[in-house]
Amino acid sequence: MSITSINPANNETLKTFDSLTKEQAVAAIERADTAYQSWRGTSFGERKKIIMTFAKQLRSRVSEFARLITLEMGKRISESEYEVNYCADISEFYANGAEKFLADQPMDLANVDAYIHYEPLGVLLGVMPWNFPFYQVVRFATPNIMAGNTVMVKHASNVPQCAKAIADLFAECGLPEGVYTHLFIPTEFVETIVSDSRVQGVSLTGSERAGASVAALAGKNLKRSVMELGGNDPFIVLEDADIEAAIELAVKGRMVNAGQSCVASKRFIIVEPLAEQFIAGFKEQLAKLKIGDPMDEQTTLAPLSTEQAAQKLLEQVQASIDAGATVLLGGDRPDRPGAYFHPTLLTDVTPGMPTFDQELFGPVATVYVVKDEQEAIELANQSSYGLGGCVFTKDVERGRRVAEQIETGMVFLNQPTKSQAELPFGGIKNSGYGRELSHLGILEFVNKKLIHLGKR
Repeated sequence: MSITSINPANNETLKTFDSLTKEQAVAAIERADTAYQSWRGTSFGERKKIIMTFAKQLRSRVSEFARLITLEMGKRISESEYEVNYCADISEFYANGAEKFLADQPMDLANVDAYIHYEPLGVLLGVMPWNFPFYQVVRFATPNIMAGNTVMVKHASNVPQCAKAIADLFAECGLPEGVYTHLFIPTEFVETIVSDSRVQGVSLTGSERAGASVAALAGKNLKRSVMELGGNDPFIVLEDADIEAAIELAVKGRMVNAGQSCVASKRFIIVEPLAEQFIAGFKEQLAKLKIGDPMDEQTTLAPLSTEQAAQKLLEQVQASIDAGATVLLGGDRPDRPGAYFHPTLLTDVTPGMPTFDQELFGPVATVYVVKDEQEAIELANQSSYGLGGCVFTKDVERGRRVAEQIETGMVFLNQPTKSQAELPFGGIKNSGYGRELSHLGILEFVNKKLIHLGKR
């Protein structure tokens, strides 16, 4: 089997790679396990030196890696450059913080001398998506490498050049063989790897369907797992919001990465007094987006990642239109080569339509008009997903109150959901479980061992 890299801006093949055999994949597990036996004993200082070098190389080679991201999955070049720099931020955060995050934690007991001691688990598998081909890998790999684990990554099949570049860079920065391993393997090999007794855990970022499958494998084999899956993030605008700011940030929140982000704002829930103004302004701004070559700085809407992704989105939108949704803008694809999709705005979306509670991975927004705050909260929670969300209001205390009632893992006030190295990232419901980033991210795959030394 070959793994193919295709430029979604023109659907031209860039490069192909041969897949590993199952025997080669199992041999890679052996190397990772062997590496773990020595890597677990290295000091935080030794690990930090390598990861800081990795971060420095990311910053010095931003243009090189950003171009690769844009070529393989179509992200606008400025967004690709931001992604590479953000990866350096994450790497530095864990390189500098790991020793503190994993320091022994004394138990606060009057008559007992006991503490929590953090230890690595061993070999971990990461199943990574294509939409942020450097960021997703780095946020999984760097905390776990700093914790003393070794990691293996099965990256998305449409970004093989990015996958190879990351593995090569870790090696160039001095990471010992087996501490980070990229696997060019088909999806069906994942079961073999998760089932191997030497593999201690699995982290997946991807679709709800993929997460359910891999989580079942992990459960069957009693392995720890972290699942960061889809989202259908609500964007609530209350009647006291700054409407101009809300419109501007609605466009940014929905159209980041051409709408291909699990935490992109997707459901725009507007209270009646502001609805007409918001919809008119939102539509006007979406219509101004310029479809074009993602390498061109003037382009403001890039293609989707693949032709198949664009076709799936079209089917979801058309099925909703057929069921009664109203198209205020777009709803179709431009007549040009590449996996492009017009910016689209839908209203009159109701339960049962694909666009109501399926994740729309592309430049499609749905707008709902509600009578008040309570109805906004109820609609926000009427979803099988629970990743992120945001609330727009000038009253911070009101925003806090509403945020605490929204059933998601993250809520932001007067700004769309975003990620930051220092802040925990993750969801509930069908959006998965576990947390990445922040100090919590490095604690997912470590043994929190109690050491009891007796009475004081």
